Parts: sequence; structure tokens; C-alpha cells
Amino acid sequence: MTWKARGVAALTAITLALAISACAPASPANRAPAGTSASANPAPAAFAVTSNVAADAKDVPVDTLLKVSASTGALKDVAVTGSATDRNGKTVSTTVKGSVGADGSWTASERLDPATTYTVVSTGSAPAGESSLTSTFTTTALSLKQQIYVTITNQSGSTYGVAMPVIVQFDLPVKDKKAFEQNLKITTVPAQNGSWGWVSDREVQWRPQDYFQPGTKVSVKADLNGVSAGNGTYGQNSASADFTIGQSRITKVDLGSKQLTQYVNGQSVATIPVSGGKQGDETRSGTSVAMEKLPETRMASETVGIANNSPDGYDLMVKYAIRITTSGEFLHAAPWNQAYFGNTNASHGCVGMSTADAQKIFGIIQVGDPVVVSGTNRSLDDGNGWTAWNDSWQQWQARSAQA
Repeated sequence: MTWKARGVAALTAITLALAISACAPASPANRAPAGTSASANPAPAAFAVTSNVAADAKDVPVDTLLKVSASTGALKDVAVTGSATDRNGKTVSTTVKGSVGADGSWTASERLDPATTYTVVSTGSAPAGESSLTSTFTTTALSLKQQIYVTITNQSGSTYGVAMPVIVQFDLPVKDKKAFEQNLKITTVPAQNGSWGWVSDREVQWRPQDYFQPGTKVSVKADLNGVSAGNGTYGQNSASADFTIGQSRITKVDLGSKQLTQYVNGQSVATIPVSGGKQGDETRSGTSVAMEKLPETRMASETVGIANNSPDGYDLMVKYAIRITTSGEFLHAAPWNQAYFGNTNASHGCVGMSTADAQKIFGIIQVGDPVVVSGTNRSLDDGNGWTAWNDSWQQWQARSAQA
């Protein structure tokens, strides 16, 4: 064999050896485990959330209760702050309270304010670690005619009589009374059964089935900010009050016998001769509630449509006046009618008595005490004062929007 032939044969042997080596299986030391990739592991999942309000949303309704849930990981807390500009051009800041529930989601306990930009900061953890996510949204604007202002007549820290109703008033009519009533909460200690009753589309009251127990602690919460009242209107604010019920003090006025009897804790403490409204001006019979106490006030007949200078007119400064109706009936001192006390009804509708007796009664009666008038043919008209106790319990319950 020539040199050249030997070289070709050698080259062919080397090529075959390389081919066999390339087709051989990898050694166990170099083989990747079954079911895995030889490439790098993927990054751990990052914390992520979802919400019932989309990020950067506009014109969000104010009756929305914001909810945030973790779509990856676990939610720890949510902080919601708002910023708006008032009518004077000043920046107004607000916060929205809420909490994380058993399902792991955060739900707001308050609704939203109009024309406000809210910032939502959600904090949580996931395999990638703890982190915070931030988003914003803006609520719809509302005119003042679309916002109902809420006030509670009962003043925090005050003590009232056993017949004092809880009174919540609105500056505009409420159409969806049920929605509003569902967001009114009453707590009494000790607990007492009671009901809300609408006396108009601008006022709702709460009373217990029977007079309050003396010493009762009452807490009122009107959580109405952002609640829809129907007709495109919403609650403008929320309000609350905490007050106490005092002793049982009940005034009974019998205008048949022309006598007033005052009871304290069920015991009679005074019986006083009085004079009520004359024929044509009869004092209204029914269960009223003492609404205000005025040590001295001016009473003029022109306020009830009678000219001061007419034969039946009057313009007087009156002492120890206790209002029992909005139309102007009072218990008060009336020394000019001294001759009629105990025998004749001779007033323009009020219940008059001597100055000494009026002073005594004025010192006993507290706002919220029941004043029960009887002995006349004129009935107390509904809503003329705080007339909730003029209804039977069944009648009062029927006034509830949830009845």
C-alpha cells in the first residue's frame, strides 16, 4: 500500500470513531433530571391585587363601598386617602376607614365624597416578598341640590326625659327612605325594643315601645354619607350623638278638672290648679313632649294670626315657659289669669298657672318629658311637636320604611 492510501484509511477510521462518539448517550453525570429544564428557575410571584374600582377610574359613584382583594399573595392592609377642592378653593383631605375580613379582603366601612381623588395603597406579601401597590380613582361631582345634609336634634352629652325620641332631620326630601333607614343605628343600654318612624320625607324618629328606662344610655349613628336617597340625591354627611335618659318625670294635665299633676319616678309630687284654652282656642289633648324651656320669652298674638292691638290680641313677656307643640302651646306662668285657675279654661291655648307654681314645675320638667293633656275635644295633630307617643305601638311601627 502506498503512503497516500494508508493516510486515507487512517482518516476514515478517525471519522467513524467521532461519529460513534456523537451518537452515544450522555453519561449519568452530565444528564439533566427527568421533567426539568436545564435553564434558570422562574422568578417568584409578586404581590398583586384586584378591586371593585378600577385603577384610574373616573366618575365613580359616591355610594360605592371600596373593596380590595389579593389576587396573588396575602393582603395585610389598605390605606385610602382623598383630596378635593372646596368652594373656597381650599384643599380638603379625607380618609376612608375599613378592615380586612375573614375572607382576606379589605372592605371600606365608609362611602365616598364627591369630586374627590382617592389614593389607594395596598400592602401585602407574596413569594417574592412584601410590597405595596398604589392606585388612584376619582369620584363623580354632585351639586348641593343633589346632597342631603343630615342633622340629629339630640345633643351629645345631654340628659333627656323618658319620652325623648331620637330625631334625625334632612334639608331635602328623601325618596328612598328604606335605604336611609337601613343606615341608621340605635344602641340602648340597657337594651330596649324600638322602631324608626317617618313623620315626613324630611324627618325620621326612633322611639322605644314603652317610655325609656331611667338612666338609659343611647347612642345614635346616622351613617348616611354617600347613601343614595333616590332621584339622584345622596347623603352629604354622617352624624352621631350619645345622650342619657334622666328620671321618669311625667306631667298630666286634666283640663276637665283644670288640674296639673306632676309625677317623679311614679310618685305624685305636685298638684296645681291651671287654666287651659278657652272655647275656640282649646288646648290639644294627647301625649306631647316637652320641647324646650325658656325662663322668659315674648308671646305676641300676631304670631298666631291675631293682631296685637285687636280686642283679643296680646303682647307679653312670659316667665317659665315650656313648649309642648310647634304651633305655640306652652305651660307657663299666667298671673293675669289668676281668677280662672282651677275653674275656667280662659287662655288662647296655653296652660297657665301662677308664677310660683310655674317656677316649681319649670324646675322639675326636663326636655323630653311626656306631657299628657286630656279633657278637651281638640286632638293633638300629627307632627305638631314631637308626637311619636300619640301613636299606638302598632301605628308607630307601621311608619317604618322597613315595615
